[in-house]
Amino acid sequence: MLTTYDADEWVFDAIRSGAAGYILKDSPAEGLAAAIEAAAGKTPVDPAVADKLFAQIARNAPVEIPLLAELTEREREVLVLLGRGLSNAEIAERLHLSEGTVRNYVSAILSKLGVPDRTQAAVLAIRAGLLDEPR
Repeated sequence: MLTTYDADEWVFDAIRSGAAGYILKDSPAEGLAAAIEAAAGKTPVDPAVADKLFAQIARNAPVEIPLLAELTEREREVLVLLGRGLSNAEIAERLHLSEGTVRNYVSAILSKLGVPDRTQAAVLAIRAGLLDEPR
């Protein structure tokens, strides 16, 4: 992965998606060339990213996702249920809402989290440890 993004969420998503390495575009040209050459059979990782990886692994904690703070309590409830794989109809039944209201909440969640679909929202919920909270 060659990218400009070094935020934790991008790094971990790329690795989980199968990236064979993670190099930042602002690396010196020699570093980029060396990473490309080393990519065969190795896992090149930008030093700034490596620091984040080691810190995260050492903490073994959920990733902090600041955008989750933008969600209302009800949106968080919907996100948790969405993350558990419930459909809009199932969420509506569980929370005693109409299905249209749930759709509105899901749209607001996607917008606030800046993700394109409910799957990506669910991934963020899982990564943030929201599904580990008591039901």
